[in-house]
Amino acid sequence: MNYFELFDMTVQLKPDKQSLSRKFFELSRKHHPDYFVNETAEVRAEVLERSALLNKAFKTFRDDDETIKYVLQWKGLLEEEEKYQLSTGFLGEVLAINEALMDMKIDEDKSQVAKLGSLIKQLQEKIYEPVKEIIEHYQEGVTTEEELLQVKEYYYKKKYLDRIKHELAGMA
Repeated sequence: MNYFELFDMTVQLKPDKQSLSRKFFELSRKHHPDYFVNETAEVRAEVLERSALLNKAFKTFRDDDETIKYVLQWKGLLEEEEKYQLSTGFLGEVLAINEALMDMKIDEDKSQVAKLGSLIKQLQEKIYEPVKEIIEHYQEGVTTEEELLQVKEYYYKKKYLDRIKHELAGMA
């Protein structure tokens, strides 16, 4: 059973967080192991497994990047520990940010943190724009594999920028 079946919802790249929370609490109450203490060991094991799966699915759906990763993996378009090659154009765009970050570390100069944070935010917005419609309006059976591969490219670019952002936050 995949996460979408578990939550009885259509496959999507950006689930509604409010309805997701309601559904999670409803399913959590329904499948809570405490309600099955008088059942057989087999039933208790199944309920425990379903409860763990429910928690894992909820954690995935609450994080947009993890949801994208899950769908891409489920579709066979992304592998765990995949060595994805980012485009040279994108790497060229982040080169200046990486160089400025290195200079800040060497000089121990934190005056550029806000500026670099702003540049990263602008770049994140730029890479999201081409896939925004695909992510926000994904439809199983309608969205093409080519479109999902664009989402995959976005996913890896965003991961790269998130690493830089995290490193920058450590300097603030």
